[in-house]
Amino acid sequence: MSQEIAALLFALLAVAAIGSMAWGWRRRSRRDAAIVAPVGEARGAILARFTGLYVATTRHDAPLDRLNVTHLAFRSRVAVTVTDEGVALDLPGEPTLFLASDRLRGAGRATWTIDRVVESDGLVLIAWAADDHTICDTYVRLQDADPDALVAAIQNLPTTSDSTQMGAQR
Repeated sequence: MSQEIAALLFALLAVAAIGSMAWGWRRRSRRDAAIVAPVGEARGAILARFTGLYVATTRHDAPLDRLNVTHLAFRSRVAVTVTDEGVALDLPGEPTLFLASDRLRGAGRATWTIDRVVESDGLVLIAWAADDHTICDTYVRLQDADPDALVAAIQNLPTTSDSTQMGAQR
């Protein structure tokens, strides 16, 4: 086989792989179109602030089922602000997402999610309800703060403390 034929076959294989990925992402986008993250500025008195990396959002208790939720589709930096009324997620280039405390279903620690494995309990899991009542798990990796402080701040919110508490998971 000549080099030209080998290069052509490799190029065709690469195009097929990229096309398959685009097709899969488009199908996922249609599947998840009804799941809407609540856009809005943070409300209430600020209790704590954290910075880190937004990792992924998945279906609740399905850490390998990534959701393509508008404004939460791709990994990026994040600033997490906990107020007495909920949790705000600020991702660069996206509007602020505010998870009011009545949407929150709990917080906990995790070791892995889709395409990310870290040290034991290195991720913070924030469980919340979307507008269509889908329960979502959003994963954040803090850079300079104790993850237990973020988990405690969320669990101490009025409606979150009444809901099911999430301990260390996965």
